Amino acid sequence: MPVPSSGVDVEAVQAFTAVLALGAAVLAVLLVTGRLLSGRFGLVDEAAEAFDDAALWIAFLIAAVATAGSLYFSEVANYYPCRLCWLQRICMYPLTAVLFVAALRRDRSARWYVLPLAGAGACISAYHYVIEWRPSLEAGSCGIGPESCTTIWFREFGFVTLSLMALCGFVAILVLTNLRMTDRVARDE
Repeated sequence: MPVPSSGVDVEAVQAFTAVLALGAAVLAVLLVTGRLLSGRFGLVDEAAEAFDDAALWIAFLIAAVATAGSLYFSEVANYYPCRLCWLQRICMYPLTAVLFVAALRRDRSARWYVLPLAGAGACISAYHYVIEWRPSLEAGSCGIGPESCTTIWFREFGFVTLSLMALCGFVAILVLTNLRMTDRVARDE
């Protein structure tokens, strides 16, 4: 395993980013559950309204952290990105800029720009995660060695890999930008 050039412990960053990714996935599940329970519990409705107001900023934060994390792992930890990793980056990196502008403008209609990128990224990440566990399903287009799509740089907690972290980010972004937690209609839509 390559030794990083910085004083930051790569294993600590792996654990920290894995926890962040799982937190994003839990957030997505809680938001979907909250939407299903809306109108039944006052506390859920109050939390839903707060998340509606902050959804774009949270989605931007997830995209920015995912972008920074992928750059850290390739540029500092020297984990070589495979072809599927590059495709995931092609989907995630622009989301950072799109979501930043959308959050500044409070533009909930940005979901129409986010949906194709995050949806494609989620599909690629899901496929990537599957072939990490079942390499026989890989079609052979990814290459061999450290740039193979079946190369796993780490499995934090026994199951969290880079592709799963990307999948968690994409799914959370999709939920945050496409699921209105309350029934109120935004003025800009």
